[in-house]
Amino acid sequence: MFIVFLLWMIVGIYLINTEHEKAQIVMGLGVLFLSFLFMPLFIYYRYRDGKYKKYILNDEKILNAFKGVKKD
Repeated sequence: MFIVFLLWMIVGIYLINTEHEKAQIVMGLGVLFLSFLFMPLFIYYRYRDGKYKKYILNDEKILNAFKGVKKD
């Protein structure tokens, strides 16, 4: 699916360079589909195992940072 959208964007770039009347629509739809299909899949894949919890700031981490204590 990613390859299809990549080819779609290449066709859009080609159409923009040839000044085709539908070039902006092709390119816009390619960006729209990429952002609404692949971005949620990427976000789910990255956060499914709870790895994001080490990046969330809470009071304990902030106090430890000021004290110079490193806790993983």
